[in-house]
Amino acid sequence: MKDYTGVIVVGAGNWGKNLIRNFYDLEALVGVAEVNTELREKTATAYPDIITYADFAAALSSDVSAVVIATPAPTHYQLAMTALQAGKDVFVEKPITLRTDEARTLAEYAQQQGRILMVGHLLLYQPAITWMRDYLASGKAGRVLHVATQRLKLGKVRREENVWWSFAPHDVSVVLDLLGNPPLEKVQATGQAMLQPGIADNVHVDLSFAGGKTAHIHCSWYHPVLQRNTVVITEKQMLVYDEVSQQVTVYEKGVDANLQNRDEGSWNPQVAASEPLKIECQHFLDCLATRQQPRSDGGNGVAVVEILEKAQEAMDG
Repeated sequence: MKDYTGVIVVGAGNWGKNLIRNFYDLEALVGVAEVNTELREKTATAYPDIITYADFAAALSSDVSAVVIATPAPTHYQLAMTALQAGKDVFVEKPITLRTDEARTLAEYAQQQGRILMVGHLLLYQPAITWMRDYLASGKAGRVLHVATQRLKLGKVRREENVWWSFAPHDVSVVLDLLGNPPLEKVQATGQAMLQPGIADNVHVDLSFAGGKTAHIHCSWYHPVLQRNTVVITEKQMLVYDEVSQQVTVYEKGVDANLQNRDEGSWNPQVAASEPLKIECQHFLDCLATRQQPRSDGGNGVAVVEILEKAQEAMDG
């Protein structure tokens, strides 16, 4: 049963407009806050039945239950903390902040105040990732040993951030989720700046976790072929999720106790075709109604930023 008073989306830019559309379709959107006059007027025209605010403080003074923050990452900490202090539940796009200490402060404050804090780690709501997580949790594949991800394409090169901070939050959240969120032990990273000095275009990161689990993340926006996939190596099987074709393949192959290869074919599970952003938005609304902790809660946001920050430190030497 709905017992919240709706949400206000803060930021109507490239990604904010998608959140606006989904929360509107879910009949939860009551307002949009946007400082850019042109974007604000465009939003008001598209959604004449919702309130638009030019000022964040004015939006917070309403009786709305929650705010959804879709502004540039450097603004996330201050906006999210201000909203929490105003007694609002908060959904903030990835990364939650650009510093681990700030992310931890937000998560701890939200917990102390009994507020919902959710991070927009969209891939955790992708039905294929949900299927893989549940399948691995069932134990049918045996112990998970290693997760490897690739996020490569000839993409939009940025001046204000490198490819690691732009692409990797998605994959770091997936790695942690599929490995069962083990404690981090070691981070190794290398990055190449081919186009602009000091801004990495191609990054490789190796992660070691408690219990011997490992992961590798490769991301690049200077690559000729679009590749987005996740590979999971377990004791009994190998799972591959091709994000481009939206297909999961389970390979019945591995190496036996005598170090001999074993290959017994492969199969493709049936995975529901649903829009992950709508699932993510609905999950936030469900959390507002039930007060349950989100799948991508503040603690998850902290864990992701910690890896992002430590990998950047390793790249910087």
